[in-house]
Amino acid sequence: MRILILCTGNSCRSQMGHGWMQSFNETLEVHSAGTEPAECVNPLAVKVMKEVGIDISHHVPKSVNGYLGDSWDYVITVCGGANESCPAFIGDVKQRLHIGFDDPSKVNGTEEFVLSEFRRVRDEIKEKFYELYSNEIRNQL
Repeated sequence: MRILILCTGNSCRSQMGHGWMQSFNETLEVHSAGTEPAECVNPLAVKVMKEVGIDISHHVPKSVNGYLGDSWDYVITVCGGANESCPAFIGDVKQRLHIGFDDPSKVNGTEEFVLSEFRRVRDEIKEKFYELYSNEIRNQL
């Protein structure tokens, strides 16, 4: 089972989604990418995932272009609000899904508030991705 999780910068939501999906079943082949990859994974995304025992510190943002020639069982876009354009994936895909989440890297406020938003989005991603895994993906393995 091959799963690609897409966003714009591949530094936060798609990386957290990648970490969660892989944690549900290590036999899944999970990748994440972006249309405009950042230089590094957002340190707060790494921090909040580490809090729940998932290490994404070794992840590196990658361009979606490196995956266009591959076949995928699922391509999941995770971009959120109306001010954000979600990438379209034109490669070989059996199932395209959009599960949108707010971008916690765009939040302003105190360090405590920003961290709470990263945790909120982390937990929302876990909930939605586990629902997808439990209701669809696991049944196909």
